[in-house]
Amino acid sequence: MDMKALLQRFDGRSRLLVHSLHSGAAGASNAQTVFNKQRRSDPDFTLNPFLETLCQQEACVHEDALVLKPLVCLFSEGFKRNLLCFLHVLHPGLPKDHVLHLLRCLTRDDVENQWTCVLIKQLQRDIEGTRKGTLLTSDGTGKLKSLCERFRNANEKGKWAYCFEDLEAEDKETNIPVLSQKKRKSDNMDHDGDAQEDQQSKRLKMDFCPSEEEERLTEEEEPKIRTSQLQQSAASVSQARSDVLGSSKNLPDHMKAAVPVIKELLDTESAWDESSVSALKVFHECDPNEVEVLCSMLCLSEASEQSLPQFCSCLLELSPDLSHSTASAVITHLLLPKILSLAEPASRCLVTAVMSLCTRYPRPTCQALIEPVLQKGQTGSAQAEVLCRLVVDCLEPHHMLLVFRTILGVSWDEGVLSVIHALLDSELELSEEDFSLFTDQLCSQSPHFSKSMKFAKMLLSVLTKYQSHVQSGQRITTPSQQMTYYPGTTSSRENVT
Repeated sequence: MDMKALLQRFDGRSRLLVHSLHSGAAGASNAQTVFNKQRRSDPDFTLNPFLETLCQQEACVHEDALVLKPLVCLFSEGFKRNLLCFLHVLHPGLPKDHVLHLLRCLTRDDVENQWTCVLIKQLQRDIEGTRKGTLLTSDGTGKLKSLCERFRNANEKGKWAYCFEDLEAEDKETNIPVLSQKKRKSDNMDHDGDAQEDQQSKRLKMDFCPSEEEERLTEEEEPKIRTSQLQQSAASVSQARSDVLGSSKNLPDHMKAAVPVIKELLDTESAWDESSVSALKVFHECDPNEVEVLCSMLCLSEASEQSLPQFCSCLLELSPDLSHSTASAVITHLLLPKILSLAEPASRCLVTAVMSLCTRYPRPTCQALIEPVLQKGQTGSAQAEVLCRLVVDCLEPHHMLLVFRTILGVSWDEGVLSVIHALLDSELELSEEDFSLFTDQLCSQSPHFSKSMKFAKMLLSVLTKYQSHVQSGQRITTPSQQMTYYPGTTSSRENVT
C-alpha cells in the first residue's frame, strides 16, 4: 500500500503527524513540534484518534495471501522507530491502554529490526513500571553469556589470554609472525609489575601453557600483579580523560572566530540584527563536547541580564531548532547560575529570557534548569516564583508531570510547596501510581511542616481535587498534622483514632 492510501485513513491533524514522522532521523522531534503547536491552538486536542487509527486492521497481501494487519505494521521501519521515540517522550500524558494496545499491534508483526524491538520493550517497561526481562536479543544474550563463561574459567588457568584462545587459533594460520609479536608484548606487560621484586621471572611460553613453576610464581605474586594492573588502569583512565578534555578544546577555526563576535554582541546594548543571528548558527555545527567548550569561552554565565532577551530572541530565530543536548548546554550555562543565585525577585529581563526558551525548549528546560534547582534543596521564594511562572505559562501537561515526578524525589521546603501548588492548580492528571507515591511523600515530609499553613492548604487542595483516587474506606493521614481525610466529604477533621 502506497503512502497516499495510508494517509487517507487519518484525519487532517493526524496526517501532519504522519508526515513529520516520515521526515527521516529528525522525525520524532518534528512530530513533537507539530503536536505542541496543535495543543497550543486547541488545548483539548489528544492523540487518541491517531493511536486508534494506527491500530485499525487493514487488508494487505502477505506471501500471496490476503491477510489483516494493524495499519501501523504497513509503515516503514524508519516511521516505526520515530513513532516509538515520539511516544516515549509523550507517554506520561497519554492513556496507557491506548499505547499498550499499539505496542501489542507492533509485536504481532515479525519485527526484524533489532533496534525497533528494543524500543518496543523499553517503552513497555516504562509504561508498566517494571524492569523484568532484558532488552538484549537472544543472540546478544548468548554471546554475553559465552564471554562471561570465558572470563570466569580464566581464573582456573591463571591467564586472561585463555579467554581469547579461540580468536588466536583462528588467526594463527593467517598471521603467525604478527601473533607471535603480540604474544611477546603481552608477556612483557604481564611481568612489568613485579620486575623489581623478581628479576628471574621466566618468559611465558608462546602457546600460553604455563609450567608448574610459573603457575606457582603466578599464584604467589598475583596480589602484587593485580595491584599494579589496577594502578596502571587508573592512570590510563585519568590520561584518557585529560586527552578528551584537551582535544575538545581544539575547536575548528570558524567556531573560534565566532566567539569574539558573539561576546561583543553580549557586551553591547545595541539591537541585534540578521548578522547576529548568523553568528549564532555556529551552535548548529557543535557536537556535545564542542558546545560545552563554546559556552565556557563565551562566558554565558557572566552575561548581563539586560542582554538576555535579545540573545534568546536570536536563538529562537535559528532554523532548524537546536538539538536537545545543545539547548540543554546553553540553558545550563546561561540561565541556571542566575536562577540559583537569586536573592530577590528575578528581573523582567531574566524572566522574559527564561520563559522564551522554556516555551520553545520545554524538555531541555525541565532537565537543565528546573530539576537542578529543585535538587539543590534550597528553593527560595525568588526561585519558586520563577518555577511557578514556567509551570503555569510555558509547560505542557506531560512536561508538568516530569516536574511533579522530580519533586517526589527531592526534599521539600516552602518554595517547593509553592511549585506543588502551581502544579495542582493546573489540574494535573495523575495516575494511581503517581498519586500513591505522592501521598507517601506527603506523609514522610509532614513532620517538617507541623506549623506550616501552606502545607495544610496544599493537603486540603489534594484531598478535594483528587477524590477519585481515594478508594472507598481509605484514609490519608499525615503524622504531624494529625488530620484524616474521609472519602465522601470535602474537608479534613481531627484524627481521634
